[in-house]
Amino acid sequence: MTNINPSRDDFAALLEGSLGAAQSFEGRVVKGTITAIENDMVVIDVGLKSEGRVPMKEFGAPGQKAEIQVGDEVDVYVDRIENASGEAMLSRDRARREAAWDKLEAQYADGVRVDGVIFGRVKGGFTVDLSGAVAFLPGSQVDIRPIRDITPLMNIPQPFQILKMDRRRGNIVVSRRAVLEETRAEQRSGLIQTLTEGQVIEGVVKNITDYGAFIDLGGIDGLLHVTDMSYRRVGHPSEILNIGDTVRVQIIRINRDTQRISLGMKQLESDPWEGAAAKYPVDAKFSGRVTNITDYGAFVELEPGVEGLVHVSEMSWVKKNVHPGKIVSTSQEVEVMVLEVDEDKRRISLGLKQCMDNPWASFAEKHPVGSVVEGEVKNTTEFGLFIGLEGDVDGMVHMSDIAWGKSGEEALSSFRRGEMVKAVVLDVDIEKERISLGIKQLDQAGQAAADKRKGDIVTVTVLEVKDGGIEVEIGEGGPTAFIKRSDLSRDRDEQRPDRFQVGQKMDALVIGTDRQTKKLNVSIKALQIAEEQQAVAQYGSTDSGASLGDILGAALSKAKDNR
Repeated sequence: MTNINPSRDDFAALLEGSLGAAQSFEGRVVKGTITAIENDMVVIDVGLKSEGRVPMKEFGAPGQKAEIQVGDEVDVYVDRIENASGEAMLSRDRARREAAWDKLEAQYADGVRVDGVIFGRVKGGFTVDLSGAVAFLPGSQVDIRPIRDITPLMNIPQPFQILKMDRRRGNIVVSRRAVLEETRAEQRSGLIQTLTEGQVIEGVVKNITDYGAFIDLGGIDGLLHVTDMSYRRVGHPSEILNIGDTVRVQIIRINRDTQRISLGMKQLESDPWEGAAAKYPVDAKFSGRVTNITDYGAFVELEPGVEGLVHVSEMSWVKKNVHPGKIVSTSQEVEVMVLEVDEDKRRISLGLKQCMDNPWASFAEKHPVGSVVEGEVKNTTEFGLFIGLEGDVDGMVHMSDIAWGKSGEEALSSFRRGEMVKAVVLDVDIEKERISLGIKQLDQAGQAAADKRKGDIVTVTVLEVKDGGIEVEIGEGGPTAFIKRSDLSRDRDEQRPDRFQVGQKMDALVIGTDRQTKKLNVSIKALQIAEEQQAVAQYGSTDSGASLGDILGAALSKAKDNR
């Protein structure tokens, strides 16, 4: 018999059962039915005493409109049985996210790609909707190469690879780049098998760098190095290529292990170096354009693809140790001579100065040995003078050719840099590019005096009277010499320097040459003794009874008669 009036215990049991059943909904994904759509809210009945409301936007994918209607059955997540308004708190996003996580964990474990939609930007990357779960896409994982504008990739479904996921923290990191690389690797493996070295193929310039250009061959890239673009010198690939250009290239090398392909354009052209030795014979002159200047010389283009080097030593006859950039300039048209051709090594040695007059040869022709030249003292060294001559050449006067009867140091000290001097051409060595000059050769009197030998009698003029002797000049304008006090007379009483006057002339005997100064040594005393000995030998001796005065008197009388 049924109890019509339940007891308090029966009521408590019914209440507990009802509450327990309702509370079992919380934190779960349950099915519900759409009962109404009011403005931007969807009303859903999940079997609780009250319905719940869910925003319309939670039913559409990012960037897409929700396609639902009254009566549709949907999955929702129950946050709470009821809120302060007595309505159930439901979430469509949470339901999708929970379902997505379950599926994503399985796909991540299997390494399977997942579909998603890029729908937002965040610091360092982008947000991706993976069927309800939100993942992070780092900027470096968007594409194989950096992309400036990602807008065309947003709000469209595309595959991604999960790199990392943590359900407890709600973190998922995905990569679009990994999918592209894997796809490209598959395409490359298939395409590279169809390519062979030497094959000619068309491609599109995909990227340009300082060292070359990457050519898309239809799914696989090849490198066209700058040196294989043209036989002529190419400063930068952008000089002849633009991104997007369709080019015809030849496959030079294929490395199937690294899947690298080297391409060439110049290989499709005729090689301008073929027959270069015949086209450019040695000693022939050609016109060319300076294409590059270095520290060691300048490159001159003789024709497109054929360049020769003018070494710095072959650029000028007279400008030594000068940077090539101070002699020629880039793009300058110059005339050069072929010095050497190595067709195998693709090298041509050129000369610039050989197309100009040799200033040393011109000087030798215009100024033969013995001619007199005039120039400026450019430099003085410990061994001589350098004199600037016409034609930008220098001549050297050795210290021994500066002055007669003077030491090298003494002769050098009388010249200064910038002084104009005259000199005699002694020798011109065209091959060694040397001109020898002499200054003392202009001094004929000095030369005559310098030609005196020991025992010669010379006429000297007093230049200066000193305590220790007298400074004299030999001949007219000749070298100087110093007569010591002891050489002024054979008589001691007459050896006083003060008995001589400046300008006074007298004869003296050359008694030798100073080894250090190369000056002549002369002596009045030695001359007196020599004359006495000669007189004695000619007119008698003291032993014959004649006095020395008689002998000398007779000698002097004869000398006067001879005059």
